[in-house]
Amino acid sequence: MIHSLEGDPHGYFSRELAPRLTIDAGDTVVFTTLDSGWGLEPWPGGRYVPRREVERSDDDGHALTGPVAIRGADPGMTLRVDIGELVPGPWGAVLAGGWESAWNERLGVVGDGIVHAYTLDTETMTGRSHLGHEVALRPFLGVMGMPPGEPGRHSTIPPRTCGGNLDCRELVAGSTLWLPIEVEGALFSCGDGHAAQGDGEVSGTAIECPMERAELTFSLSELPLTTPIARGPDGAWITLGLHEDLDEAALIALDAMLALLGREFGLSRRDALAVASVSVDLRVTQMVNLVRGVHAVLRGFGEPVQ
Repeated sequence: MIHSLEGDPHGYFSRELAPRLTIDAGDTVVFTTLDSGWGLEPWPGGRYVPRREVERSDDDGHALTGPVAIRGADPGMTLRVDIGELVPGPWGAVLAGGWESAWNERLGVVGDGIVHAYTLDTETMTGRSHLGHEVALRPFLGVMGMPPGEPGRHSTIPPRTCGGNLDCRELVAGSTLWLPIEVEGALFSCGDGHAAQGDGEVSGTAIECPMERAELTFSLSELPLTTPIARGPDGAWITLGLHEDLDEAALIALDAMLALLGREFGLSRRDALAVASVSVDLRVTQMVNLVRGVHAVLRGFGEPVQ
């Protein structure tokens, strides 16, 4: 069954947040989302100036659509998300500098912020900034995830093992994402559309855009996971490590990749490490969301064990 969900955004994760939609495993949901900043209109290019946004009270995180509850989802299970068509809206923007953070202070860009405003063309899949800079679009959802098991409200900014603000540019249409479930019903939400992003998301934003259509299909698995994993449309395997320390995030991603090589290809841990040293790339997912992200990418290695 195919469902649609739009409007009424929220800006936090919580196991107490009532689902807006309850579906069966195998169902598809077509989401429509605001940009991450709750915008009702495009950003003007140049120096940062306010724009019209959805009114919100204490929802200070990304504008998310959801939650979606999946019948039969229980803590300890794994949620599989098959990512279908992703269609960005007609505009987006990159914000750089301005706000106070350790990252901006180190780079010397605290003070006035700047906005690069983009017009997005989904026919040619290109974006052009107000300065004439043209980029190829590779849209994905920066936030896909579920609340952690602890009660209360949880910020959308740091990514977690149950997903959230992963900001992994590999999760384009045709990808599959697996996330550990920590709450009954899963309570999946998404948003933070990115029309294009480099690894690291170094300004703190990508080309932030609304998503006119984000088609996601949900199913349940008993696959034992301690961190998110994914598979790209080209067959690449991806494991994600999340931690406040970048070295630890890299080790978590690598450890998950060794486990994947053992599970999918039947390799011993030492054999998996030897393969990984030749065939796996460690890449910085994002550096600017309190928790660092590293993703390990394995492309073009053999066939999984049947």
